[in-house]
Amino acid sequence: MAKYETELSRSFSALADPTRRAIVGRLCDGPKSISELSEPFEMALPSLLKHVRILEESGLVSSEKVGRVRTCRIEPHALRATELWIRQHISAWEERLDRMEAHIERMKRKN
Repeated sequence: MAKYETELSRSFSALADPTRRAIVGRLCDGPKSISELSEPFEMALPSLLKHVRILEESGLVSSEKVGRVRTCRIEPHALRATELWIRQHISAWEERLDRMEAHIERMKRKN
């Protein structure tokens, strides 16, 4: 369980930054080279590489260098673990809200 929690913490920490979320979003369309990833961002290449490194350390992204080209791709298993955590919490809150709604309806009927 501790490993799972650490992976989630890394994922959420990496996704806390809007630039990294945008990178993940672009990679959801398929693998891209670093130069392709950098196109929409107005930042120096070393800054973009720092974001990519953080995403790699979190396990959300992997990269492979062939010659002079580094290609990045999304790691679906890490996104699935994050999605599962979010879904579990959404489900719990939906149940709470349903109970609250039922309680409010009971209170209205009493009045």
